[in-house]
Amino acid sequence: MAPRRMRLGMSIRGYGYHPAAWRHPDVPADGTLHVEHYVHNTQVAESGKLDLIFFADGAGIRQGDNPRGALCRTGTDMVEMEPMTLLPALAMVTQRIGLVTTASTTYNEPYNLARKFATLDLISNGRAGWNVVASWSEHEAQNFGMETTLDYDTRYARSAEFVDVVRGLWDSWEDGALLFDKATGRYFDEARMHVLDHRGRFFNVRGPLNVAGMPQGHPIIVQAGASEQGRELGAATADVIYAIHDSLRHAQAYYADVKGRMAKYGREPDDLKIMPAICPVVARTRAEAQAKYDQLQAMIDPLVGLGRLYGSFGDLSGYALDDPVPEDALGKQELRSLSVQLVERVRKERPTIRELYMRSGITGSARIGTPADIADVMQEWFEAAACDGFNVTPATLPGGGEDFVAMVVPELRRRGLFRTEYDGRTLRENLGLKPVINRYSRRRQAAE
Repeated sequence: MAPRRMRLGMSIRGYGYHPAAWRHPDVPADGTLHVEHYVHNTQVAESGKLDLIFFADGAGIRQGDNPRGALCRTGTDMVEMEPMTLLPALAMVTQRIGLVTTASTTYNEPYNLARKFATLDLISNGRAGWNVVASWSEHEAQNFGMETTLDYDTRYARSAEFVDVVRGLWDSWEDGALLFDKATGRYFDEARMHVLDHRGRFFNVRGPLNVAGMPQGHPIIVQAGASEQGRELGAATADVIYAIHDSLRHAQAYYADVKGRMAKYGREPDDLKIMPAICPVVARTRAEAQAKYDQLQAMIDPLVGLGRLYGSFGDLSGYALDDPVPEDALGKQELRSLSVQLVERVRKERPTIRELYMRSGITGSARIGTPADIADVMQEWFEAAACDGFNVTPATLPGGGEDFVAMVVPELRRRGLFRTEYDGRTLRENLGLKPVINRYSRRRQAAE
């Protein structure tokens, strides 16, 4: 049996994951408006033989000016390219790395999205992936004629049906359906083309899809929900889960819970790869790595820091930054998955407001140290049944991504934890996932 190897992705959205990344002297402040920025970061990730690049995305600016003055100081997630348009361009300058982006089930229709990802899979020769999200932000809702977003349970119910419809559309054409037989005049085999005719609570979709021949059968499905509904949807349908955990203990519990739900859907645990975020700040010495991190931390504008806490704790601008988070601010959670972890940290550790915003978010729990230090953490989680790999969220781009590939990847290879060459041509092959069998072909085989 081949040794178990890590699966690695890199999130290359924007400037990096540190809230002050755009202010760093080595980060191009207008980089998100230039395709060259994304080309470079993607090619860096591919040079390290990483499985995929990943775009988190939202249908608009998802934060208000809370507290007042914070928004104009925030560079993160402000102006950037739309990834479904960008990824085909990146497909043309890469060969093997997977191309994954978020697309909302709240502000799209299944047929349109099924078409787009099927086309991306064709353009990239089998490297497309869809990160399924049920959008939560009121600011997004107001871009689509709504005053507020759908309630939590409705969003997830719609999302589950949406995924089911898309997968059904991707099965519209069995292998061998397209004949292209000029001699007989038959373009396709009508017995192998299927009309979905879905009628459900949220969608009525006839089909078939007018895109066929996807190299992967289905593009990869990625999900990120940590709620009860999100875990269930991931266990039922996801190929990859992008998770965010603040401790090994939480990661292990999540891993065991989601993997334990898969059997009732007829799935094996290895049919799903769980890849939590890791934000490495790496250098040849620990002192140098700490200096890199401290430089970024010093650039955080206090208003930006308070803005990052607003969704979980409300407006804290009336309190002294070096006083503890006030008790009456607890319980104002807007985002269930992340806010619960923040509130738990406050109750356990009693940090000051400044300490909390300096340590909140993915970069607030950054791993800082030498290549061996970072690899130690990754190996511990990987071998302790906490993950199948990681989605690297660099503090800055391009520097953080370059550092990871140049320093951490060789250390992981030295330990036999990561590949030296790609395993296949498609993203599904490189992730070690089973081939997709068209539902109609499966029924045909069962009948025979």
